[in-house]
Amino acid sequence: MKKIVILASGSGTNAENIVRYFEESDLARVVAIVTNNPKAGVLDRARKLGVQATVLSNNEIEDGTLQAKLEALRCDLVVLAGFLRKVPEALIKAFDQRIINIHPALLPDYGGPGMYGKHVHQAVVENEDEVSGITIHYVNEDYDEGEIIFQEEVEVDFEDTWEDVEYKVRELELRHYPSVIEYLLPNL
Repeated sequence: MKKIVILASGSGTNAENIVRYFEESDLARVVAIVTNNPKAGVLDRARKLGVQATVLSNNEIEDGTLQAKLEALRCDLVVLAGFLRKVPEALIKAFDQRIINIHPALLPDYGGPGMYGKHVHQAVVENEDEVSGITIHYVNEDYDEGEIIFQEEVEVDFEDTWEDVEYKVRELELRHYPSVIEYLLPNL
């Protein structure tokens, strides 16, 4: 059985969706959720789902504590789901090609520092883009520049607000992230 650990900083909708997707799976389970935000909604979701949840400070993420925890759990895949910290280089090297992220845009557009959540969707609307979407990619040393695993697009209507775009993109995230994870797991 493969072991997944989710890193999240926010409400945890993607994290909950992934946990539920693998609840009855013979392939994998989410064994822990780690956050750097002691007020994150993902903590309540983890508790309700019966998944171990840990809060680590930003220093603990950097100083090797996170890496030691992942190694102790014998983690096969690290899944970022709204995790708003840069992943330390040492962790990327230790888990080479075993850390993935989902980004709420079609990379390379709208990637990089500060481009997350509503900031991405606002930029899409302001630039009058006709499509947006999701990108699932491996994590490397640079924000949103790892090898792309999967992309899916959605149409943006000229009257869409950033909230409309956010809703459409969230639907793609919930539909595709768990199945892409499932696709990757057998090769780990």
